[in-house]
Amino acid sequence: MVVLTAINFVNYIDRYVVGAVANAIGLEFQVTDDITGLVGSVFIVVYTVVAPLSGWLGDRVPRHRIIAVAVACWSVATIGSGQAQDVDTLLLMRGLVGIGEAGYATVAPTIIADLFPAERRGRQLSWFYLAIPLGSAMGYLLGGWVGELAGWRWAFVVAGSPGLLLAIAAWFLPEPRRGAADGGAPLQPLPIGAALRAMWRSRDWATVTLGMALMTFAMGGIAFWMPAFLEVEFEVGAGVANTAFGGVTVVAGLAGTVLGGILGDRANRKRAGGYLWVSGWGLLLGAPLVAAMPFTGGFSTSLALAFFAELLLFLNTGPLNAAIVESVPAAIRASAFAVNVFCIHALGDAGSPYLLGLVSRSSGRGMAIAICGVPLAIAGVVLLLGARRAAASVDSARAPSAP
Repeated sequence: MVVLTAINFVNYIDRYVVGAVANAIGLEFQVTDDITGLVGSVFIVVYTVVAPLSGWLGDRVPRHRIIAVAVACWSVATIGSGQAQDVDTLLLMRGLVGIGEAGYATVAPTIIADLFPAERRGRQLSWFYLAIPLGSAMGYLLGGWVGELAGWRWAFVVAGSPGLLLAIAAWFLPEPRRGAADGGAPLQPLPIGAALRAMWRSRDWATVTLGMALMTFAMGGIAFWMPAFLEVEFEVGAGVANTAFGGVTVVAGLAGTVLGGILGDRANRKRAGGYLWVSGWGLLLGAPLVAAMPFTGGFSTSLALAFFAELLLFLNTGPLNAAIVESVPAAIRASAFAVNVFCIHALGDAGSPYLLGLVSRSSGRGMAIAICGVPLAIAGVVLLLGARRAAASVDSARAPSAP
C-alpha cells in the first residue's frame, strides 16, 4: 500500500507539471493556447488508447511487474520531455508518459481491492487516491518554482527522476491472489467478450463511468488552465500562481478525499448506492462554485472559491473507485478499470485542454474555466439518479411477494 501510494504520488506530479509550465512552453515555441493545450491532451489520448490493453494484461500476468515497467517508462519520458527541442518531440514524450501511466492506473486499484475487505475499500482507496491532490499540488509547486528559477526543462527532469527508484521497488512487490479479500477459490480471467458483456450489463458500472467522464472533462480542463489563468489575470509570477493553486488543491483535496472515503463507506453500509449518493451531491454542489471562481475579480476570492469547489469535487475519489470495484466480478476488475479509464478520458480530459484552449482564444480563459461547471452539474445528476435506482432496486428485491 505504501509503495503503490508513493508511485501514485509521483504519477500525478509527472502528469500535472506540464500545466505549471504551460505559459513558458507556449512562449518558447511561439504557439497559441490551443496548441499548448494539445501538449496536455496528447498524454490523455495515448493514455486512453493504451488503457484497455493494460487492463487485459492486468487480469492475466503479475501486476507488480506491469507496474514496474510502466513507472520506468513514464519516468524516462518525463525526463525526456525536458530535452525536447520542438513541439513535435515534446508531444512524443508526453505520449510515452501516457503509455506508462496507463499501465499503472488500471492495475494498482485491483491490488488494493485484493488486500482489503469490501467494508474497508472506500477508505483504503481514499488513502491511495490522496496522491491525486498531493501529487497534483506538488506538480504545480515544483513546475512553478523550478520552472521560474531554472527553466521549464529542469522542471521535467526533477519531476521524472524519483520514478526510476520506485520502478525498482515495484518489481519486488508481492502479488496478492485475485479476489483474495472476497473469499472463494482462485479466479480465472474471463475471455474479453464475456468481460465486456459483464461490464455493460452492470448498470452501476455504466452510471459511474458516465458520471466520471463528465467530471474528468471538467477537472482536466481546470487543472491544466487554472494556474495559467491566475498568472495572467492577476499579473503574478508563475511560482506564486502555481504555489497558490497547488496549496489550495492539496489542502482541499486531502480533506475532501478523506472525508469522501469515510462518508462513502458509511452511506454504502446504510443504503444501496451510497457511494453514488455522496459523489453525486459533491459534484452538484461544487458545480456553481467552479462557474463563479474566474469572475470574482480578486486573486484571494478566486482561490477561496476554488478551495470549496475542490473540497466538494474530491469527495468522489474513494467512493467512485470503490463503486467500480463492487460493480463487477473480481475476475475482471483490471479490465473494468481499464475500460472505465478509456471511456472517461476519451469522453473527458483527452480533449478538454485543447477545447478549452479554443474557447480561451475566442472568449478568454475565465469563460473557458467557468463552463466546466456545466458537465460537473450534469455528472452530479447522473450519479444521484444512479443512487436512487440502486436503492429502489434493492427495496424492490426485499419487498414481500404477493400471495
